[in-house]
Amino acid sequence: MATLNLVGAGHVGRALGRLFASSGAFAVQDVLTRNAASAREAVDFIGAGHACATLAQMRPAEVWMLAVGDDAIAPACAALAQEGRLAGAVVFHCSGAKASSELQAARAAGAHVASVHPVRSFADPQAVAADFAGTFCGIEGDQGALALLEPAFAAIGARLVRIDPAAKTVYHAAAVFASNYLVTVVDAALRAYEAAGVPASVARELAQPLATEALANVFRLGPEAALSGPVARGDFATVARQQDAVTRWDPATGRLYEALVPPTAELARRKRGQA
Repeated sequence: MATLNLVGAGHVGRALGRLFASSGAFAVQDVLTRNAASAREAVDFIGAGHACATLAQMRPAEVWMLAVGDDAIAPACAALAQEGRLAGAVVFHCSGAKASSELQAARAAGAHVASVHPVRSFADPQAVAADFAGTFCGIEGDQGALALLEPAFAAIGARLVRIDPAAKTVYHAAAVFASNYLVTVVDAALRAYEAAGVPASVARELAQPLATEALANVFRLGPEAALSGPVARGDFATVARQQDAVTRWDPATGRLYEALVPPTAELARRKRGQA
């Protein structure tokens, strides 16, 4: 069983560490976090490993997981490479926004590098560790790293999807569109209902069936078939009146409406092409 060291053990590191340890995918060895107390807490959560106070205290390992913030990946990797213990090892990070190229210092030190991004929220590590099976993970990197990591992640129930490292930022933006910006658009709908005198609680009741049915149709039929409304009908006079009214009510939301019209019109064009 390959040994695994964790540099960074917040929510992501703890959940994956426990999954690797309990499944036998890796033998969790050493854990380093920002301070000794959190490292001990991480080891207790994982149920395996030894808490370290410094990078120098960590023993050589076959696999290193850098579960640190995006901006800390390259510096942490550079510090690890300076220790001179990476020849032949696998080093990977878990960022959805950064590619494996962030680990160039490790590659230059003789390691195989990769990025594995679990597509889910880690707000509750306990819940994630208990229900990880079926989680999609975007993976890319050196073949030598993938040969070791893919079976390990498959052992904890991951559904692996290989992605293009050159498009890693666009890949991460896809998740933002599907979650964060979706919330923003629904918030705009709720506020617009309230601006029309609808109580907040009723506004949610009005929007929920529209939103849930639209999403269900997207995933059941595809976005082209799911599109409806004035843009889909080509009724741009109505679109213009709505945009003007929304802008007068709230300029920021008006700009959001305006920005959404061209991509929606393109989707409508694709819809007509399929008809």
